[in-house]
Amino acid sequence: MHPSSCDTFVALPPSTERKCIIFGKNSDRPCDEVQEVVYFPARDFDTGENVECTYIEIEQVAHTYAVMLSKPAWLWGAEMGANEHQVCIGNEAVWGRESADGDEALLGMDLVRLGLERADTAEKAVDVITELLKKYGQGGSCMEDQGSFTYHNSFLISDRKEAWLLETSGKHWAAERRQARIEAAGSRYCEGKKLLKKSNGHITAETMMDILRDKDSGINMEGMFMTTGSMVSVIPTDPTLPGVHYFTATPDPERSVFKPFIFVKNINAINLPKETTSPSYGADDPVKKKPRFQSKPDRKHELFVKHELVEAIMESFKDRGKKITENMRRLEKEKMTEMEEILSHGIKEPDLLVNLFPRCVQEEMAVYGKS
Repeated sequence: MHPSSCDTFVALPPSTERKCIIFGKNSDRPCDEVQEVVYFPARDFDTGENVECTYIEIEQVAHTYAVMLSKPAWLWGAEMGANEHQVCIGNEAVWGRESADGDEALLGMDLVRLGLERADTAEKAVDVITELLKKYGQGGSCMEDQGSFTYHNSFLISDRKEAWLLETSGKHWAAERRQARIEAAGSRYCEGKKLLKKSNGHITAETMMDILRDKDSGINMEGMFMTTGSMVSVIPTDPTLPGVHYFTATPDPERSVFKPFIFVKNINAINLPKETTSPSYGADDPVKKKPRFQSKPDRKHELFVKHELVEAIMESFKDRGKKITENMRRLEKEKMTEMEEILSHGIKEPDLLVNLFPRCVQEEMAVYGKS
């Protein structure tokens, strides 16, 4: 299995339609890894409380923001996500002259989640990540396997106004504010940049989805390392308008539906996306026991299982596969049209959006059921 890195993009005005910042990422991970999409509400904590990350415990803050995350199901952190203040973060695996530390510390994915939970702007997220990096370091296996697979991390971070590129190596880091027309980070910067240029300065969510679906460039990876989850966020610079965050929760964006999520009040445990949440094994999880990774439990969530079956149909029966893809794209287009109205005019009835993401997941599974 050869290591690879993800592809993360951000497009800023005036290259985008409607003065929006558009963030996108493909999470490229081991092909047998399940990625779940989960929501965590804002919370308050008592002084002296700790938070248990993937491998280590660190001091908790007094308040964490609500977050929507796309994450490998076996760990605490996330590959990518957004928070209620419309901060978006994605990480990249990077290798340099300094070897990646195998000692257990914070994973880059832990830092993604911690940045989202603790920062209400992109610049503050840079501060959060670098301060934690200095205090705790980064390290530990980044794969659910007995073999050691480690790397340093690069982060692309955006909010309503700007984007930041944060590069790290061990506890060292460098950050730069990105305000060019189009900025991208990742292992395939050139191909992504060429694809973005095709939009002629009118980049939309659909443009970003097309980029993430592109297999010829290698952005949509196949093989032992493949794209196991994808995300596209549309963030208006107008603070009175909501951000819309699309997640697949399934591998291969070419064969997946980007489903919208919007941060609104009154989202609670009843409205959590259960169909994209993997089984929990608590203290019995092989990740929690030492030595770690002595076994690998079934982490497939309901949507993943149904998507896996449909993928097999699409592989075996081209005509049926074509019809399924058409129905998936039709559903996606319907949702994007609904979201365009909200992005233009705002939210009229917030309570109707509380179940937006779970409802879209159910509609996607209904499409599969007709296959």
